[in-house]
Amino acid sequence: MQARIYQPARSAMTSGQGNTKSWVLEYAPAEPRRIDPLMGWTSSGDMNSQVRLNFATKDAAIDYARKHGLAYSIEEPKKRKANIRPRGYGGNFAHDRRGAWTH
Repeated sequence: MQARIYQPARSAMTSGQGNTKSWVLEYAPAEPRRIDPLMGWTSSGDMNSQVRLNFATKDAAIDYARKHGLAYSIEEPKKRKANIRPRGYGGNFAHDRRGAWTH
């Protein structure tokens, strides 16, 4: 059974970093999803597709996978670079501002 270990990305709806510090172990799907002809819902007979385990560190997730004999792949997170403005937000309203005001 194949597992994927990764650190989740932040929500696109916020600028905060909440829920991005933990590591997640998810199982790869063992079978493709099926579409129910009557309702149009998707379903699968694979129960492990519902399992999502959270760990405090990457090493804890790797230890769990090794202990249970799981083949795993690790996806390293892409770190955000700092968005530092020279004068910050207050520079928009500075009295010595030289550029034209635009929205």
